[in-house]
Amino acid sequence: MPQPKRDDRNEIQPAAGESSNRARDHLANERTFLAWLRTGLAIVVFGFAIGRFAIAIRQFMQLEGHTFQSAGLTVWFGTLAIFGGVLLTLAGLLRYRRTRDQLESGKFEPAGFLVDLVGILVALFGLALAGYLLYIQLQL
Repeated sequence: MPQPKRDDRNEIQPAAGESSNRARDHLANERTFLAWLRTGLAIVVFGFAIGRFAIAIRQFMQLEGHTFQSAGLTVWFGTLAIFGGVLLTLAGLLRYRRTRDQLESGKFEPAGFLVDLVGILVALFGLALAGYLLYIQLQL
């Protein structure tokens, strides 16, 4: 096994050739998975905040003596966001494992449908939240 090249400052230089490209591809795949994971986690936390805020408002209203039967759709939107974040994280894991296997076999194919599906679902969820906010505003 050849020794890594060193320059005048004794810094290790990256290996040249196919093995460095392979390592770079795998590291990029891991960074992409971590981005999926961060996004999924952010959506889970966002969903929890939505749901918890609705529950806190209901409890506050009860302490003030107002009868407030339901938290409305807010808890459902929060729950939907939590499930969406979990599904996004699992989709990222599936994508990571599939890409890793493709890189190992030398037959990489772009994501295609999964990226489209995630984009469409996030857009639909955003539109649903915007519609709900407008609905709430018109009820006040």
